[in-house]
Amino acid sequence: MRKIHTRLLTSLLGIGLLLSLSASASFGQAADPLRLQLDAALLADGQSGKILYQKNAEQPLALASMTKILTEYLILEAINNKQLSWDDTTSVSAYAYRISQNLTLSNVPLRRNEQYSVRELYEAMAIYSANGATIALAELLAGNETEFVRMMNAKAKELGMENYSFVNSTGLNNSDLQGEHPAGERNEENFASAKDTALMAFRILRDYPEVLTIAGIPRKTFRPDTADAIRMDNWNWMLPELVYGYEGVDGLKTGSTTLAGYCFTSTAQRNEVRLISVVMKGRSYAGRFQETKKLLDYGFANFERKELYPAGYQVPGQTTIPVQRGRVNQVEIAAAKPLSILIKRGEGEHYQPEAQLKTPHLIAPVPAGHVVGELVAAYHGPTVYEYLTPEGPSLERVALTTTVEVEKAGFLRLIFQSIIAFFTRLAQQIRNLF
Repeated sequence: MRKIHTRLLTSLLGIGLLLSLSASASFGQAADPLRLQLDAALLADGQSGKILYQKNAEQPLALASMTKILTEYLILEAINNKQLSWDDTTSVSAYAYRISQNLTLSNVPLRRNEQYSVRELYEAMAIYSANGATIALAELLAGNETEFVRMMNAKAKELGMENYSFVNSTGLNNSDLQGEHPAGERNEENFASAKDTALMAFRILRDYPEVLTIAGIPRKTFRPDTADAIRMDNWNWMLPELVYGYEGVDGLKTGSTTLAGYCFTSTAQRNEVRLISVVMKGRSYAGRFQETKKLLDYGFANFERKELYPAGYQVPGQTTIPVQRGRVNQVEIAAAKPLSILIKRGEGEHYQPEAQLKTPHLIAPVPAGHVVGELVAAYHGPTVYEYLTPEGPSLERVALTTTVEVEKAGFLRLIFQSIIAFFTRLAQQIRNLF
C-alpha cells in the first residue's frame, strides 16, 4: 500500500511539474511572442511613436554605428537652418584623414589636399558608414569633434532621450581613434537604450524625411572616375535589392563593434503603415537581419492603419457647442479630416470617440472651420500602449471645427439675450437658496 501511495504521489508531483513548466512556457511565449535572440529590441509605429513590442528596451547598450543617426540628424538640421548646404566643400583634418585610411574599419579613403562636398561625405556616412567622412562632417559643423559631441549630448537631451552617453561622432570604440578620442576614456563607446535609439529614428524620419533618399540607396560609387573610386554597398542588407531584401525597407542604420555586437535600426513602409524597429547586441551579422524580419513581420501581420472616423464625423451627444452673442445659440462641430490610427487587428471595438473641447462655449462672431477641440479615439482594450514621446497620443487625434459661420447678433437680439441670461442666473440663485 505504501508503494502505491508513493507511486501516486510521484505521479502527481510529476504531473504538477509538467503543468507548471507548461504554464511557464506559455507565459513566456505570451510575454515575448517573438523570442528574439538578442539583448534588446523595440518596434514602434513610425507615425505616432506608439510602441508595439519591446524587450529590455530601457537598458543602455553599446550603440556602435547606429550613433550616426544622431550625427545625420545634426547635419540635416544644419542644412535645414542654412548653416550648411549640400554643395559646401571642405578639406579634411589630419585626424579625419588618418581614420579614413584604416580599412579594417568602414571607410572611404580621404586625401588631405582634396575638397569634399557635404553631399559626398554624407552619402559615405549614411550608405557605407564611413568613419573618416563622419568625423570630417562633425568638424565642419562644430569646428572639432569634441564640440560636436557636446552638441550630440545636448540634442539627445532635447529630443527626450533618457539613457544615453555619447563620446564620439562615429560609434567606434574610442580605442580605434588613435589616441584622439574627443571625450570619455580610451576604451569607452557610445551608449543608448533601444527606446532612445528608436526615438532618434522616429525624430529624424519626422523632422527630416529626406534622410531616406540617401539611406535607401543600395549601392553607389564614391568619387567615380578617380583613383579614389570605391564601391559603397549599403550595410543595410534588408534593402529590397540586397542580400536579405525585405519589402518596404528603406532605411536606416546598422552598427557593430565587439562590445555592441550586431545592431540594426530599420524602417519599412507598406501601404500606409511605417514601422521602426531596433535590435541591439545580436549574435551574428546575419542574425540582426533575421531578428529584424521577425519584428517587421509581427508588426505588419498584427497591426493596421484604420480609419476609425471619417471627415465630418460628429461625436454622439457632442455635436454642437454653445455660442454667446450670436444669431444662433449653438453651432455644429465635426472632424476636420478623417481620424486614422495604427491599431491591432481586431481591436477596433475597443476604441470609442471622444470630443475634447478647448472651451465650453464660443463668442460670436465665429468663422466656419474654427478649431474648438480635438476628436480622440479613446482606447479601452487590454493592452497598455506606451509612446516614444510624450506628444505621441496627440499624433493620434484630429481637430474638431465649426461647420458653419456664426455671425454676431444684432443690437435687439443682444438685449434680449442679456435679459434672458439675467433671469436665468436669478432663477438659479433662488433655487440655490432653497
